[in-house]
Amino acid sequence: MPHPLGTQPSKIVAVHLNYPCRAKERGRVPDQPSYFLKPPSSLSGTDDALVRPGGCELMAFEGEIALVMGKRAHRVAPEQGWSHVAWVTAANDAGVYDLRYADRGSNLRSKGSDGFTPVGPRLLDATRLDPAALRLRTWVNGEQVQDADTATLLFPFGDLIADLSRLVTLEPGDVILTGTPSGASVVSPGDVVEVEVSALDQEISSGRLRNTVTDAGHDLAAWGAMPRVDAALRADAWGTGHADTPALDPDIAAALRGLATATLSSQLRKRGLQHMTIDGVRPTDPTAKLVGTAHTLRYLPLREDLFEKFGGGMNAQKRAVEELRPGQVLVMDARRDPTAGTIGDILALRAQQRGAAGVVTDGALRDSAAVAALGLPTYYAAEHPAVLGRRHIPWDTGVPIACGGALVQPGDILVGDADGVLVVPPDLVEELIADSAEQELQERFIAEQVAVGEAIQGLYPLGPAWRDAYQRWRELQSSPQTGLESSPQTSLQTSPQTGLQTSPQS
Repeated sequence: MPHPLGTQPSKIVAVHLNYPCRAKERGRVPDQPSYFLKPPSSLSGTDDALVRPGGCELMAFEGEIALVMGKRAHRVAPEQGWSHVAWVTAANDAGVYDLRYADRGSNLRSKGSDGFTPVGPRLLDATRLDPAALRLRTWVNGEQVQDADTATLLFPFGDLIADLSRLVTLEPGDVILTGTPSGASVVSPGDVVEVEVSALDQEISSGRLRNTVTDAGHDLAAWGAMPRVDAALRADAWGTGHADTPALDPDIAAALRGLATATLSSQLRKRGLQHMTIDGVRPTDPTAKLVGTAHTLRYLPLREDLFEKFGGGMNAQKRAVEELRPGQVLVMDARRDPTAGTIGDILALRAQQRGAAGVVTDGALRDSAAVAALGLPTYYAAEHPAVLGRRHIPWDTGVPIACGGALVQPGDILVGDADGVLVVPPDLVEELIADSAEQELQERFIAEQVAVGEAIQGLYPLGPAWRDAYQRWRELQSSPQTGLESSPQTSLQTSPQTGLQTSPQS
């Protein structure tokens, strides 16, 4: 088979982050470009197989624009950089996350395996192209998953060439992979990945670079680093955004599950936070408890001329689901419009499989009975059979949103029960837990007194006359013999009004 570029390059240079949408997905925006090298032996062409090594599960695609150098570049200025490019084509910067740990950032084994850099199928004359007006698209099994243009790159192509040429001489035939936009994710054997580069202002296209993922069919030799994955790596590979958002501490999550939203709401109100409820939503299961951190999705009003671009393929709605990490809650801003579905059973099932803690939408739920049957804590405003295209365009993820009248930021803590859903600021959560636990103890004491006939005045809220009795009760509850979980029927209290011991059984 002829070489896809006609000649073997001396090197392949790949850029880490260059598209703003990908930088947002990764949760960081670099000040300067960073690079890694791929060996020329990783090159392949259209219709060549993408072979996943034995024992690996996280093979990922990254559609990219490839630049092929035409002239030697050494210490060139940014405004001269593009003139050194001869050809432009499509590329797939494929790799396996399973081996990323092994080479301390060089990506040699994870990105450099044979065939892991398909390019083609046609080379476009760079002199006919505006480097700031190129479009990159990627499809997986015929469904569009990436769509971006080069108008707002973090580092324009000329700047990349100038930066590299300060220290590394670029030779004719060398290849620069210029970064991937959002939407890159995991593929499996049998999946077909296609990448195309075209000009925005003219009918010029590289054609679709087409490669099918296959399994190696044999085990990886046991000498050297072996594939290794964990939950965080899986989330990263699948395209998780906002990786800098810490997971909720298990002890904090457990404490929140033991508290009522009514209690938390009163504690938030004492701190001047009056607008922390997501209003107008109800649960599929009032007995379920929702606790997790927010991953946000924003819908904008439908505009028919924009829906194909933003609503089709791997749109923000689907990306939001694939970005979910274990313990996160998918929170959707549908502008309180209940007249079109914002999520249905398939995506809710996928969210559950991703480890989501729940779903909250101030819009409508589609396939409501099937979603309820999943057992995934879900809060919604209404049921509706129509798809989101009736009212909404899925616009972006990982941004501050308004859901049910509450401002929700990525990483905020969501707590829900039969009464509704609260937004809890992470920096206040520990003191809220402590104060809420104390409040619930007081209310348990008060309820016991009311149950045996005590009047509310001076008791609820707990007044000075009842403080000593409460402290004695509290000490009894925390004693080794009883513990805080002791039954209310076992406690004896002395009424400040009568001086008599009272019991719910008396």
